[in-house]
Amino acid sequence: MADAYVEERAGSPRSGPVGWNSRGYLPHFDAGRGVQHIVFRLADALPAAVLSRLEKSPAKERVGAAEAALDAGLGSRVLGDPRIAAMICDALRYFDARRYRLEAWCVMPTHVHVLVEQTPGWPLAAVVHGWKSFTGNRANEILGRRGRFWSPDYFDRIIRGEPDFEATRRYIEENPATAGLCAEPAAWRWSSAGANGARASSPL
Repeated sequence: MADAYVEERAGSPRSGPVGWNSRGYLPHFDAGRGVQHIVFRLADALPAAVLSRLEKSPAKERVGAAEAALDAGLGSRVLGDPRIAAMICDALRYFDARRYRLEAWCVMPTHVHVLVEQTPGWPLAAVVHGWKSFTGNRANEILGRRGRFWSPDYFDRIIRGEPDFEATRRYIEENPATAGLCAEPAAWRWSSAGANGARASSPL
């Protein structure tokens, strides 16, 4: 991965809003610090009929239903291409310890999970925009295609305490095995479990 290319696509520090904000899709909470669970998906991972069904479901059931729909592997599933998955893993790790602390991650065929500790001066929206801008453009180049690669929005949830941190990290790293993509988490190459072979300690 060319450093200049990454720097050009990944953005620059900005003040950004702290607290609740929205780009017209999901509401986001940027605490400016702390640990966040972030999920972003392919543009075609949740077809219109599925989104309509999710919107009509009770709010307390919506997140679980969305996760189940993503794990079903609808759409193009291009993140299952080893070239794309490896490139995304590299991009997530590129600014680790500079713009954020990467705690756990997993590239699934239709979506990406990231558990990340924020760094002052790098708002959540700027970090996620950097990931999506660089990887979306690079993936289209690799695949020889054009058009929107990622869904325009993302899901984020702030982590509240060490038990929540551990449960979320376990969920992320076990996601491929839970979805039937591999026998055990360490067998999935495009995740922190597969890449590290060991878990980091909680920052909380």
